[in-house]
Amino acid sequence: MTKINTRIISSTIALLGAGFFVGCSQPIVRQQPDGEPIAQRGARSEAVNRLLSTRECSGCDLQSVDLEKADLSGVDLSNANLTNADLEEANLTGANLSTADLTNADLEEANLTDANLQNTNFTSADLEDAILTNANVTGADFTGADLDSVIGLTR
Repeated sequence: MTKINTRIISSTIALLGAGFFVGCSQPIVRQQPDGEPIAQRGARSEAVNRLLSTRECSGCDLQSVDLEKADLSGVDLSNANLTNADLEEANLTGANLSTADLTNADLEEANLTDANLQNTNFTSADLEDAILTNANVTGADFTGADLDSVIGLTR
């Protein structure tokens, strides 16, 4: 292999590696060991930081964020866009998610006890093993949602 070919290959590998680490992927919220999300910088970071610091983010765009195992008890996410959000095993006890869009969201094993879910869109969401005890689901749309082993859902 010539020196020129070696340099081209080395440069290509370096550029690919840089693109991988500096790419334009959607921001996610990483978890600290205690399960609390770590605040971050990026397109949706202001909304995530607002949610974590004030417990209120009504109307926020939080699509595709990763809030897996987050303690979101009592938060106000009314009218929020949580399309494709990862809320697996999140604690949403007493949360207000009225008229929120949770299309394709992952809520597997999430705790939604006493949550306000009025007119919430759960189209194609994964709610397997979620807890909805005493949740207000009046007008909620569960079209195509995975409701296997959901606890406490009464419609």
